[in-house]
Amino acid sequence: MEETRSLVLDLLMVSWGVITAALVVLVVYRGTLSSKEDDQIFIDEAEQHHYKEQQMIIARISRLTRPIIALAVLSGVLLLAGAGVWIYQGYKSF
Repeated sequence: MEETRSLVLDLLMVSWGVITAALVVLVVYRGTLSSKEDDQIFIDEAEQHHYKEQQMIIARISRLTRPIIALAVLSGVLLLAGAGVWIYQGYKSF
């Protein structure tokens, strides 16, 4: 029975690590995109392609918002569940 509880804690912590690593990758990628985004852009007709590039960057950043929030919530839930299982195991063995 002790091994089962330890297995549950191990699985929770491994899944938390994987989800958190994916979250870090997405946040770093979003930061990289944000560094390419300009706050203001003054262009004429000849440089219209810069405007389109900025619109594409803004669209990519916008698409990343929901997955980042979902992964952050999932990471928090898994961390709290792991802490709960760890505390429960501590009380059971105490």
